[in-house]
Amino acid sequence: MQAQTTSNILMIRPVNFAFNEQTAESNAFQDVKAKSLTNNITQEEALREFDAMVSQLRAAGVNVMVYDDTLEPHTPDSIFPNNWISFHHSGKVCLYPMQAENRRLERRSDIIDDLRTKFHVEVVLDFTHFEKENKFLEGTGSMVLDRMYRTSYACISPRTNAEVLDAWAKQMNYKLVKFTSVDAHGKEVYHTNVVMCVGDTFAVICLESIPDLDERLLVKESLANSGKHVIEISLEQMNQFAGNMLLVKSLKGNNLLVMSTSAYNSLNRSQILELEEYAVIQHFDLNMIETCGGGSARCMMAEVHLPGK
Repeated sequence: MQAQTTSNILMIRPVNFAFNEQTAESNAFQDVKAKSLTNNITQEEALREFDAMVSQLRAAGVNVMVYDDTLEPHTPDSIFPNNWISFHHSGKVCLYPMQAENRRLERRSDIIDDLRTKFHVEVVLDFTHFEKENKFLEGTGSMVLDRMYRTSYACISPRTNAEVLDAWAKQMNYKLVKFTSVDAHGKEVYHTNVVMCVGDTFAVICLESIPDLDERLLVKESLANSGKHVIEISLEQMNQFAGNMLLVKSLKGNNLLVMSTSAYNSLNRSQILELEEYAVIQHFDLNMIETCGGGSARCMMAEVHLPGK
């Protein structure tokens, strides 16, 4: 059985973080008020938040591999690398089709080449040809992976296409659990990783966001059958990025549950105590990244599960 967690985390340090007009239509978590902020302000604040998060993760014993973004081409969402790439125990690296044209520019072969010097890369599986058909699958944003039980949870949305999901699952030998998730206004949630987080022996999920009761039961049963203790969050908590958590481990093997401070503050005492049974909680102020970028702590981390050399 494969490990669910890793201590090797890839993060991209922003150089021109800004409100992305191309993603705003499908991402209700982006605050349109952030459009009025200058790029200097958004970049300065995002960089401060990013550096503080990296520093705290490293202090907790996580191996954070930071790559600087480039000024050209302009990629306002480069801080969220888990959407364009994923890394697997088998040595497979997956590249994903992205909905926004300026997000496709985030894919960087130089990063893969550098990781090859540290880890074993067996093959790069490229799914980006689906962009020509306007079909998208945005990595571990679109999919929340139970690596232990080879199950991919995915809520179908404009950024998560069922056909691409099937193609990915066939190549990766994963079982799919597909469902539809909506926010309080009935709009499809853009990414599965704001709805749920799957750990080794627990899962955090907003079941309330799954309107179809059969789908809700399917998801709940799949989690239970894989031995996960389910911790439910509300729609209001989901809107504060409480579903956007990631379980990582320190180099000493300790479980760390990474989330934003807004996510942490939305949790009640009972939920916090439950989560603390499974991991030490690490939370960070990511206010600018969340409001302007519409993503949070989990989106900023691409887990490198590749085998070492």
